[in-house]
Formats: sequence, C-alpha cells, structure tokens
Amino acid sequence: MQHKSKSSYIGPLSPEFALLGLLYQEPAHGYELHQRLVYDLGQVWHVSQSQTYNILNRLENQGYIQGVQKEQKKLPNRRQFHLTESGRGRFLEWLHSPAGSSVRAVRVEFITRLYFASNTETVSGDKIIDLQEEEIRVGLDRLRKVRDEVPAESVYNHLGLDLRIRQLESMLTWLEKCRVAIKTNSTKYEKNTSLTG
Repeated sequence: MQHKSKSSYIGPLSPEFALLGLLYQEPAHGYELHQRLVYDLGQVWHVSQSQTYNILNRLENQGYIQGVQKEQKKLPNRRQFHLTESGRGRFLEWLHSPAGSSVRAVRVEFITRLYFASNTETVSGDKIIDLQEEEIRVGLDRLRKVRDEVPAESVYNHLGLDLRIRQLESMLTWLEKCRVAIKTNSTKYEKNTSLTG
C-alpha cells in the first residue's frame, strides 16, 4: 500500500495496534499479552495491566478480537484471545501505513510498526522506514512553506517553526540509523540461525 497523502494516516496513538499485532503473531490471554507488551515495548508504551484489559474488552466489543474460556487444572479459567478477520485487516492496514510526522508519533507508532515488521513477513523494515521518510518529508515541506509565509518580524513564530523543522530533519538522520540497526539485527539473526540450524 502506497502512502499518497496525509489522509492515509490512521492513528490514533493507542496501544491497541500493539495488542492486535501480538495477537496477529499468536493467540494469547490478557496477562500474557500485557507481559509481552511490557517486555518487548515497555519503553515505547507505558500501559498498566488494567488498561490492557480495558483495551482488550473494547477490541472484543468492536469485533476485532474474540475471547474463548480455556480451562486450567487447579487454576481459574483463562480467557484466550485471537484475532478475527476484521482485526487482522485492521492491524495490517495500520502496519502498512506511516505514523504521523510528530516526534511522539514517530517515537511510539513508528517504532511499534518497525517491531512488527521484524516479527511478521507481511512488510519489510525497509518499507516501513521508506513510508516514514516520505511522511516526514511531506511534513518538512509543509512546515517550510508555513515558515516562508510568516512575516520576518514574527520572531517567536519563526523560532517555533525552526525547532519543529530541526526535529523532523534529525528524524530523517535517525531513520537512517534505524535502517542500519535492522540490517545488523537481521544479519545477527541469520548467523545465529545458520549456526544452530
């Protein structure tokens, strides 16, 4: 899916897509999903266990996931969740879209997309980075045009816009580091697989 305009951005900044992505990988119960979210993406998403359960309830009410009671010997029953077809479609649409061009959107949503790109075979990390670079360049062009239209004597507006422009420029440099990091990580994985295989 190609990014054509800002309208393809499907936010909002919510860990629901991280939970959908974990369920895309395999069915799991709520506690396990929360633990995986904390372990793998705890520096990206700060979510309490009760928030995780609330999001799962909402996703189930919306028809994106379905829970089934699983019996356990000598333990209370657990509710195991799996994606529905609409949940799978919602996750894949999100995965193939760029995050917005704000610092928070890149820090939270883009990193989450990159994580799932390295853990699924539907899209490459390079493709995720390409989409995000394009989104940031569109944001940069927009901000530069706004800055050019602001009167020169409006110093504080210029300072605010300059800061936002510099942030986006630094994100482009950081995205190149992401590209190197995922290639390095992929190479290490391939070497470990060949040694153990």
